[in-house]
Amino acid sequence: MPMLTTDDGVKLHYEEAGSGTPVVFVHEFAGDGRSWEPQMCHFARRYRCIVYNARGYPPSEVPQDVARYSQARARDDIRCVLDGLGIQRAHIVGLSMGAFAALHFGMQYGYRALSLTVAGGGYGAHPAHYAKFQADAKANAEFIRKEGMARFAATYGHGPTRIQFQNKDPRGFDQYIRQLSEHSVEGSANTMQGYQGRRPSLYDLTEQMKRIEVPTLILAGDEEEPCLEACLLMKRCIPAAGLAVLPRSGHGINLEESALFNQLVGDFFHQVEAGRWGARDPRAAPASIWGPGGRPRGA
Repeated sequence: MPMLTTDDGVKLHYEEAGSGTPVVFVHEFAGDGRSWEPQMCHFARRYRCIVYNARGYPPSEVPQDVARYSQARARDDIRCVLDGLGIQRAHIVGLSMGAFAALHFGMQYGYRALSLTVAGGGYGAHPAHYAKFQADAKANAEFIRKEGMARFAATYGHGPTRIQFQNKDPRGFDQYIRQLSEHSVEGSANTMQGYQGRRPSLYDLTEQMKRIEVPTLILAGDEEEPCLEACLLMKRCIPAAGLAVLPRSGHGINLEESALFNQLVGDFFHQVEAGRWGARDPRAAPASIWGPGGRPRGA
């Protein structure tokens, strides 16, 4: 079983397929490396595709100390995957929790990224939701420890931005729930408490996002109500960002609408590699990153 070791000594399981320009896929909280199977099959025809399980997700190692789970650590683990595989630069594709990691990777290590794909990112970022999101993350961690992953998957796994997947593809949805149920109780609780419950709000990082020079594609389902405003904020802040909103779609769009997701990401890669994805024309830039309503209350 292929493993690499991070710079703080945690072993991460990874898989590879294909050859060519590297692409690294970073999974969401409710998924793992298996969640990217439709993308591994599709993109491995032209790219060297790498997927890995984050710390806390077996067969990767599950550190017991909650302090070893954080936004900065998730960001740096992407770098450790690149270093461990001898890759200087890659396309970085993240969903949800992985989208935050990809975005922070772009802020800190943009010179290591050919592009960033930030899909389903922004949950809990808005000032109106931030405190509650942090509190919910801590409560969810305790729920996982008390009730276990099967019970958690039966509740959290059927949330308002997951029912779209269930309605479109019951078989695929059942597989997602089954895989979520298999996750480590300790790893999931520590990730929820140490990473999800402590990550900074994107609304406090606007100046850092403005300095991202990497071509960036932001993706969201139009029924991902918790993150739509944050996706607009990212689009307005990041100079070379584009935004695509998938109709009648929820959170796990790489599974829910895999063909459209793959098409959008593939076209993005091609434009980046052809040098055709540049910074936004300044004539099109909005007057304020906060939109027509101005700065949101509490930001």
